[in-house]
Amino acid sequence: MSYTGDVAKGGPADVRELPGLTISKIEVGDFGNNAYLLRCTETGDGLLIDAAAEPDRLLELIGDRPISSIVTTHRHQDHWLALADVARATGAEVVAHPLDAPELPVEATRTVGHGDTLNVGEATLDVVHLRGHTPGSIALVYQGSHVFTGDSLFPGGVGNTQKDPERFNQLFTDVVERIFDRLPDETWVYPGHGKDTTLGAERPSLPEWKARGW
Repeated sequence: MSYTGDVAKGGPADVRELPGLTISKIEVGDFGNNAYLLRCTETGDGLLIDAAAEPDRLLELIGDRPISSIVTTHRHQDHWLALADVARATGAEVVAHPLDAPELPVEATRTVGHGDTLNVGEATLDVVHLRGHTPGSIALVYQGSHVFTGDSLFPGGVGNTQKDPERFNQLFTDVVERIFDRLPDETWVYPGHGKDTTLGAERPSLPEWKARGW
């Protein structure tokens, strides 16, 4: 079966095989959080995006193959409830943006900013700083056509900025300039909650998002 990104709490992972990288997506916790396990197809090294909840399920997903990193996309608690347990069990480095890292339950062993890269074995992820949902929200881009956006971009709009015009304008500008202006329409979007989308599906709605202010 082909990957759709449609997952449900307690259900199986949806798995996507890409050149150089395998992506496994599951839903965990009470807030519909997505967690993504990325594995290098050459070395087997792994990276987990958002240890959001249900550490036992995340550790079952990881299995007996090591992961080198756990990336937290932003400071909100629903994205790191299982972080301490998974980090302790795996020994993986804890990665976050320096503006959000102090809010995590464990110390970040590595901080990253806009333009940095993360390695998963032989695969490389580009770090994109998207300011607005939180000060230190980040997205990860693989091969210029796959982007893990945390809570900064979803089907239908950018992330919640609590009706703050300044924060919305900052997030909207960052998402347009750093995601939509740089990546092609076929780019697949893997958000922090809910269903996946593509930039091509969302791009026509950008003027509407800007006009409504959320």
